[in-house]
Amino acid sequence: MTATPAWPPDSTPRLFIDTEIAKGDEIRIDGGQAHYLIAVMRLKPGGAVRLFDDRTGEWRAEAVAIGRRDLTLSATELLRAREAVPDLWLCAAPIKKGRIDWVAEKACELGVDRLVPVLTRRTVIDRLNGERLRTHMIEAAEQCGRTALPALAEPVKLAALLRDWPAERHLFFADETGGAPAMEAMRANRGPAAILIGPEGGFDPQERDAIRALPQAVGISLGPRILRAETAAAAAISLWMAAAGDWS
Repeated sequence: MTATPAWPPDSTPRLFIDTEIAKGDEIRIDGGQAHYLIAVMRLKPGGAVRLFDDRTGEWRAEAVAIGRRDLTLSATELLRAREAVPDLWLCAAPIKKGRIDWVAEKACELGVDRLVPVLTRRTVIDRLNGERLRTHMIEAAEQCGRTALPALAEPVKLAALLRDWPAERHLFFADETGGAPAMEAMRANRGPAAILIGPEGGFDPQERDAIRALPQAVGISLGPRILRAETAAAAAISLWMAAAGDWS
């Protein structure tokens, strides 16, 4: 996976299509995507578009018919296969609207495989708009050249998450009371992993005890400064990618 954007940037429009693409497929585009291609990008018949489907990879497509509110694209060439994704989950307590959207965007940009909203005692958001979160992840993937999207799990209570935790997966949790230096812990515990970030008020003492009782749990420190929940999530993902993921 390319680590830095190419220069000069490719101006070809790039869109996510939620259906598997094969060579020769004709794909009808409508709604907001059609408006973007027709009214904003001024796409003409024969014009090129890049499509990715989170299944096969990224395709070159050409406009074969353009109407007022929809258009048809024909998939002509597979440009690259779906990228390999590091086996990292982000388990994060939902935070305020706008900030949780930012977390979803950055989780996608940084290469997380799965986003799991976790409900804790101090979680202030009890309803989560999964469709909006997925939209933010799609937009991030479109802009950053990704060919894979993080899976978005249903919200789960912390107790249920811990009860059903996979035996083979490490759980690095940001422990504000102290933990091992994050890079050191992540280098020492390689393999399938997840990062657990609490809500704005942190985990309560009973929750922290329950997390620590999980054999796969590893408490980590993210440094000497107090971080907001969304900053902690981005920092922890970046550290894991550098220590054990595809940045190492």
